[in-house]
Amino acid sequence: MQTFDFSPFYRSTVGFDRLFNRLDTLGTQETKSYPPYNIERTGEDAYRISIAVAGFSNGDIAIETKENSLVVKGAKAAESADAKREFLHRGIAERAFELRFQLADYVEVQGATLENGLLHLELKRELPESKKPRTISINGSTPTIEDKSVN
Repeated sequence: MQTFDFSPFYRSTVGFDRLFNRLDTLGTQETKSYPPYNIERTGEDAYRISIAVAGFSNGDIAIETKENSLVVKGAKAAESADAKREFLHRGIAERAFELRFQLADYVEVQGATLENGLLHLELKRELPESKKPRTISINGSTPTIEDKSVN
């Protein structure tokens, strides 16, 4: 992959350091293919991440958010020796996984459901009142300018 030099942008931008650092590391990140997942937009400020977690139950999956990061971990409990199963074909992996997602500012996880082998994470962007656009009213009277020149 080609690398880009963002140093000219540092001269004319303030507070975008994190953005350029993310762009720099974007090419070095490995792509995770297990378990498969979808990211979809369900509304103007609503999103859903659906992860295929066949073979996992509620107690096998941990979901954690910290700052602008979402981490989903899954691990099956170790099988006891007396409950050992003999597989003739094993197509459902059930191996441990960890998925990490970077969330934009003000995006929060609203809830999670596990149904039909899919883990659905509902996310929503909620801007605080101080960040929402507001209309500034203009006073109807015009300010008067006093002329203090001496004739």
